[in-house]
Amino acid sequence: MSKKLALLLSLTSSLFILVIGGIGFYFLHDSYSNTAVKATSSLGKKTDTSEKTAEEPNLKSVIHETQKSVVQIEVNLKDGSSSGSGFLYNSEGDVITNAHVVKGAQKITVKTSDAKQFEAQIIGMGDITDVAVIRVPGLKENPPLTVAEERMAEVGDNIIALGSPLGLQNTVTTGIVSGLDREFILEPYRYEHIYQISAPITKGNSGGPLIDAITGEAIAINSAGTDSGAIGFSIPLPNVIDQIKGWSDEPIKLTVDDESKEEVATPQGLTGEDFKNNATYLIGYFYESLSTQDYVTAYSLLGSRWQSEMVYENFRKGYIHTLNVEVSNMTGSLNQTNDEVKVTATINANERTEDKKTTTSLYNVTYQVGYENDQLKILNGNAQKLK
Repeated sequence: MSKKLALLLSLTSSLFILVIGGIGFYFLHDSYSNTAVKATSSLGKKTDTSEKTAEEPNLKSVIHETQKSVVQIEVNLKDGSSSGSGFLYNSEGDVITNAHVVKGAQKITVKTSDAKQFEAQIIGMGDITDVAVIRVPGLKENPPLTVAEERMAEVGDNIIALGSPLGLQNTVTTGIVSGLDREFILEPYRYEHIYQISAPITKGNSGGPLIDAITGEAIAINSAGTDSGAIGFSIPLPNVIDQIKGWSDEPIKLTVDDESKEEVATPQGLTGEDFKNNATYLIGYFYESLSTQDYVTAYSLLGSRWQSEMVYENFRKGYIHTLNVEVSNMTGSLNQTNDEVKVTATINANERTEDKKTTTSLYNVTYQVGYENDQLKILNGNAQKLK
């Protein structure tokens, strides 16, 4: 074969390959230009930064949210009075508590986390099982706690015990489930298959919820404690939920006027130390709400006149950069007519500046607290910055 023929064949072959390759590239590009390539390992996975992953609520937020459904229970007896705790579990205004908290009650009053008070009636109570349900028409349609109706706790689970020990409303203790299937008798009640917890249960805690610290669900009813106060015992809700639902569906005793569906507010008329304690509690709850960025609840505690002078959007803007608030030196004093309480306190606030730095500011605050339409409200207030 001559050199010229060999060169011609070589050029022809090269040209053929280029043509075929071009045609193949065109079809491949046309077929896959709109197809996304999926990675087969996380190393090649594309992260969509436009979607934010919801963060799990922290312990502080879990406590604040669950407190809204926990009530303090005051019971008038024939020969005295007693107190305990309970928690809202459905939209009918039904509150779960212990039978021993409301046994023998002639009148029952519940106080919510925002210092509102309502009358209640027993609609179900155990004879041997230390569980009861009271109905509070004033809490109808209020958000209830989420109840773990089937899931049982395990040893080591982190828990939060909420209640009002010694009349101290919305007290929080934390711990773990330290034992299962405990049994004992406290006449006339028999406790079987209950949880032992490392959080103490004292007088006033009884009837409050035991909360799963991770999910925020109510998993048990705090019911008894030891003399040393080192441990407590709680009745698992799955063990008694059918009985509770039965009372709600078919109340064994219901003297509340269920026709009107109106709130039954307890006449306020509080004076002296009780009035001052409620007022200072309300200011503390106001700042707790701000610390957890629950501006809606904080704003709802203001009186109508103050709200009319400051719309919610402006209220929220005023606190949007507040990260945390610590309250100290809080005192309350009645005015001359005993219809308002002056509350003073020192506020230590962590705030975010415009350049995204954190600064600490100290304030002296003064508030006037009084009743408006039978509900305790923050009527007005002012703050003086110290540093």
